[in-house]
Parts: sequence; structure tokens; C-alpha cells
Amino acid sequence: MARIVLSNLAHSYLPNPVGEDDYALKTIDLTWEDGGAYALLGASGCGKSTLLNIISGLMRPSRGKVLFDGRDVTDAPTTERNIAQVFQFPVVYDTMTVRDNLAFPLRNRGMDAAYIRDRVQKIAGMIDMADQLGRKARGLTADEKQKISLGRGMVREDVNAILFDEPLTVIDPHLKWELRTQLKQLHRQFGHTMIYVTHDQTEALTFADRVVVMHDGRVVQLGTPEELFERPAHTFVGYFIGSPGMNVLDARVEGRIAHVAGHAVPLAAAYANLTGRVQIGIRPEYVRFDGSAGVPATVKRIEDVGRHRIVRADIAGTAVNAVLPEGTDVPSPGDRMVFAPEQIGVYADDWRVAPVDRETV
Repeated sequence: MARIVLSNLAHSYLPNPVGEDDYALKTIDLTWEDGGAYALLGASGCGKSTLLNIISGLMRPSRGKVLFDGRDVTDAPTTERNIAQVFQFPVVYDTMTVRDNLAFPLRNRGMDAAYIRDRVQKIAGMIDMADQLGRKARGLTADEKQKISLGRGMVREDVNAILFDEPLTVIDPHLKWELRTQLKQLHRQFGHTMIYVTHDQTEALTFADRVVVMHDGRVVQLGTPEELFERPAHTFVGYFIGSPGMNVLDARVEGRIAHVAGHAVPLAAAYANLTGRVQIGIRPEYVRFDGSAGVPATVKRIEDVGRHRIVRADIAGTAVNAVLPEGTDVPSPGDRMVFAPEQIGVYADDWRVAPVDRETV
């Protein structure tokens, strides 16, 4: 296991990058603590896989350092970093049995035969393939082959870190939850440093203790699932986490009041004068309707999803959602949207702004 530090890291696929836009990864300073279970979350093309490949040694960054337990491994090959990596698509040896595929990393390192046998049996049980150890891999489904890849990535106990690059893409949906649960159990049992790359917020939030959210080549927030939901540091985090995501509305903020579409919205704290594009963010779960107070909104449709209703509305041309608990009356014509002041975040140029009087928040 290892504490992994990325120091002043940046990467460009161009030979002579000039401006910031030439970099696929903007400047990143990030620490992955020893034994942590992390998810690296973001939309396709945000730089997740590039960052993972730099950590594993498959790529060298254009700038900065990669440190494992304080040792500079920036120029060290993958073999010297002592990591295991599971890729998006299955990587197995078709001519080998399931048993031999799982045992391969251990045999490659000259491990004791009895240890290999016991370890392979344990991992095979975890991935639900104990009854197929004698089968050749060539006859297995894509799901089963990816389970072998997962098992082979986890079979070693001495690795510094296990890196997962969208490992459940080809797995049937009904198996994904089971495998995520098993990975979590493995982490609790052995305490490996795990980094799990995904674009799926459900995978990230159910697997990881802490989530790194990336957007446009930047790390925009590192936090627990609760922190990402309750206090998004960037409007992208608010939009990307949650279903529906956070409502974001253009506003003019004066002290404890945000002016939205010409209407006053109370805030829980005072803010200094802000420049740039100013917006407020509010989760749909903290929006309600009132017959007199609030901001006028036009209800477009109401979706009943069982335990709650999602109200799709419009405020001055901006789509706004509200989540109403089961049993709550649907809004009547003319009702206004009311935002819980203590749940409103204020953003300038997409970044969350701290209030002036923090103690009141």
C-alpha cells in the first residue's frame, strides 16, 4: 500500500504546449492517502484515464511529479511501481483456465504453491467463479472475462495500489451492484489503496469513501459523497452529482439577498460584492412551492417516480427542478418556488464563494 502524491502535475498531448487550453490535465496537486478507497469521477473526456495512466506509469506527465510514499516515481516504469490495474475491457489469456489466469500474477512473482492455491480459491469465490476454475477463458462471456480481470487485479496482497479504469462497463447491470459490494468488502478486509475511475455517479458514491471530481482537465472537488451533495465546490459538481442535479440560476447578490429574475431570494449569510458570472445553486430536494412567497415559476410537467415526484418548471427561461416527497400536494397554478436559504450556495464564475459572516451559516 502507498500514499500517492501528485505534485504540480500537468499533461499535454501536444509536443510544445503554450496556453492552458493546450493541456488535457491542468495543474493538479492531489494526495491519495494510504489505504483509501477513492473514486475518480467525471464526464467522458475530462482527463480521468489520462490521470490514472500517469499514476500507473503508462504515461509520463508533461510537468510535475508522482510520489509513492515520498519516493519520486515519475520516470519509473509500471513494473517498479508495484500496482495492479484493471482496464475497461477484459484482458485475459484465452488459452489458460480461469485458475491459471488468476494465479498468473502470483506465479510470476514466485509465490508459494500452497499460498497461490488458497488465494486463487478465495478470489474465485469472491467473483463467483469458484465452480469454473477449470474452464478455459476462451469459452466465457464478456461478463465472466471481466470478472477474471477484476480477480487478477485483486489477487495480490502486496501491491501499492489497485487502479480500476471503468471496470464494470461490460458487466450486466444486475451484477454491477454485487461486484461493487465485493470490491468494497475486499478494501475493508485488506486495506489496499484503491482508485476507481468511472463516469457513473452511482458507482462512485457507492464504492468510494472519498470522491475526486474532474471537469475539463481539472480536479474541481475532493470530498465525501455527503460533502459533494451538500456543498458542491463547483457548479459542475452540483450538476453532475444528484438526480436531478443542482439547480443553477443567474443572480445578483447583495448582502443577504440574491435577486433572481427580478425577485428577492433570502440567503442564510451575507456575501461581499461579487464579480464575474454570479449564480446561486439549490438542490431540487430543498425547493418547495408556496401560494404567495417565492419566485414565479411555470410548471412544465410532473413526473411520479414512486417515492417522490419531480416537478419540472421554468424560471425566466431557466429549467428548475423540485423534488417533492410522497404525499406532498402538487403545485397549483400560480404557486411560486421557495428555496431553503440555508441550502443555497453562491457561485462566481462557477466556483463556490464563502460568505462574509461564516458563523451564521
